[in-house]
This record gives sequence, C-alpha cells and structure tokens, in this order.
Amino acid sequence: MKKILLMGAVMPALIGLAACGDRTTTNNSDTVIADGTTNDMVLGDETLANDTMATDANVADAAGMTAQVFANTMAASDQFEIESGKLAQDKATTPALKSFAAQMVKDHTASTAKLKTAAAAANVTPAPALTAEQNANLAALRTATGAEFDAAYKQQQVAAHQQALATLQGYAANGEAASLKTFAADTAKVVEGHLKEIQAM
Repeated sequence: MKKILLMGAVMPALIGLAACGDRTTTNNSDTVIADGTTNDMVLGDETLANDTMATDANVADAAGMTAQVFANTMAASDQFEIESGKLAQDKATTPALKSFAAQMVKDHTASTAKLKTAAAAANVTPAPALTAEQNANLAALRTATGAEFDAAYKQQQVAAHQQALATLQGYAANGEAASLKTFAADTAKVVEGHLKEIQAM
C-alpha cells in the first residue's frame, strides 16, 4: 500500500517535468533553465518590477516637486555626471566609453548653465547636494579599475539617466515654474539620447 501511495505522489511531478522539456521557467527572483542551471545575466521578474516601480515613483515625485527642489535635484544630477565623466575619461579602457564620458562632461556642463538661467527666471538658485547613492557610486568608480570600472560606469550611467529622464519628464508635465518646465522638456530629449547611447554599448 505504501508503494502505491508513493507512486501516486511522485508520478504527477515526473509528468510535469517531462511536459516542461527544455523550456525556461521564471520565478520572481531569477531565470532558471530546466536542467537546473541559473541564467545570471537575465534580470528576474522582481528586479524588473522594482525598476519599473522606481521609475514610476520618480515621475510621481517630480510632479510634486517645488521649483527649488527640482533645481537642486537636476543640479546634483549634472554634478554627478560631470564628476563620473571625468573619472571615466581617465580610467575607462575603451575609446567608445572615453568618448561617451567626454560628451557627458560637455553636455552636463551646458545643462548646468541652462538650469541656472531657467532657475533664475523662476526666482530660485540651484543648490546641488549629491545623494548618498551618488556619493557611493563615485567612491566605487574611484576604486574600480579595468573592465570592472567599465562595467560599473556603464551600469551607473544607465540607472542615472533613467532616473534623470523620469524626473525631467515628470516636471515638464506637471511642474510649477514655466521656465523650469521648458528646461525639463528640452533637457529630457538630450538625456534620452544619452540613455539610448549607453544602453547600446
């Protein structure tokens, strides 16, 4: 009787595995291949969902930002891009990444000047203060070398530009100061171009 009960419990599981064949099954934390190996290069559903929620939160946050907070946020974003770009110009190992970094320094220096003009029209003065995350990212870049630096810089740039783009788009749509809304809309186009470029590398 025990053997019959055991077979009754095991057979459905075996049939289920056979039906799966070589297909990939996905859970909330990783992508697992049927042979038991894990594809570490693919983000799990939970990670992708968290990224989407973070972007949505950035848009929502930007919509409720005062002119001063928005100016401070974008000034800090520019400052991070300039500082990390200078590090990458010196430490990146590929010409393409060095060229991208030089463009970041140039474009975000220009963005800083435009932000100051737009902020002045809204009677605010940008007061950039890097976030804990931005400071930690710069510290990581300072210690990384070689291929490790390249990977860290690219990863940081994708995340930073996604965050900046969400903030710019949110403020352009719902911001309180007309001059800063125009700045946000114009700058969003540039940042989107940067994002596509780094994602393609």
